[in-house]
Amino acid sequence: MGRMRRITVTENISLDGVMQAPASREEDTRGEFPYGGWAIAGSDDALAAEMAVGMGADGAMLFGHRTYRSMAAFWPHQADGNPYTEYLNRVEKFVVSRNAATRLEWENSTLLAGDAIKTVATLKHGDGPDLSILGSGMVVRSLAAAHLIDEYVLVIHPLVLGTGTKLFGSTHQPMELTHSTTTPKGVTVARYVPIRS
Repeated sequence: MGRMRRITVTENISLDGVMQAPASREEDTRGEFPYGGWAIAGSDDALAAEMAVGMGADGAMLFGHRTYRSMAAFWPHQADGNPYTEYLNRVEKFVVSRNAATRLEWENSTLLAGDAIKTVATLKHGDGPDLSILGSGMVVRSLAAAHLIDEYVLVIHPLVLGTGTKLFGSTHQPMELTHSTTTPKGVTVARYVPIRS
């Protein structure tokens, strides 16, 4: 049996574990969440440099359909020379959805229709590049509970939100810290690997 694809999750989170709507006020207003865009204050060149590590490497993206729709509405229309734009548009993208009729209009996108755990487990055990997940909290919680995540890159912002959707659900998972760095604005980028018992 060949090497399985690794799945890495990258998430902006607050000190109290909230991952909802880090990028903009309109990103995710479920539950009348009032703090959309909370991660913008932590952005600087140091954070951008840390997040760019490995961006040019071979890989593919894995999204839940809500995060995919949000990103597909934004990134294909950017023309500012941002290195994320070129990467996100050309990279292979897999989208998890229970609805087999889900339409994918962003280039290089493939639908994984059905149960997330089953479709992603099949993808993970197949041939191809490693997979990265951005956002997609519901998918991450499902895959974490099924022990399909290989690494977490947590971008931890120095604020407490007090409300909002948290990244981790009720799954119990010891972690090993493999690397961390803190930016001048106090944002810590920490890489964790789940410890398998």
